[in-house]
Amino acid sequence: MIKPLKNRQPSKIKIQFNPLQKILLLLGLIVLVITALPAVVILIIGLLPTITIILIDSKNTNKLTMVGCFNLAGVFICLMNIFNQFNLHHAITILGNVFNIIIMLGTAALGMILYYELPNLFLLISKASAQKRLHNIDHKLEKIAEEWGKECIAEINQK
Repeated sequence: MIKPLKNRQPSKIKIQFNPLQKILLLLGLIVLVITALPAVVILIIGLLPTITIILIDSKNTNKLTMVGCFNLAGVFICLMNIFNQFNLHHAITILGNVFNIIIMLGTAALGMILYYELPNLFLLISKASAQKRLHNIDHKLEKIAEEWGKECIAEINQK
């Protein structure tokens, strides 16, 4: 029997790893960190706002998506600089530049500002659109009143 849509509960998929898979995943992560250490250092420092949102407010996926995408875009700009000289000293030099930190963390701040202000912007636009439609309706009603006379409109309002 098919359940109605409003009574259905979304199924939550839980991923369970056995101990061998956990060990292989940990070894793969260690190899990745060792081989790509300069990039990992920039990613960890640059993605701190996103990591913070994951730890504090992981259920709010809209905020995580907005801030994470903007933050990743800012980190990607600085990450492209590391591929010219792929060593740890150059990664530390990139992180030591204040403007790079401002780019990485500022894009996350821009994502947070957009997350909080975009609904207000849509509300403002919809109010302006509704007022314009109301003004157009009033203007058309005045034209009809001039053509048909004010008596017709008064009769309609009385009913």
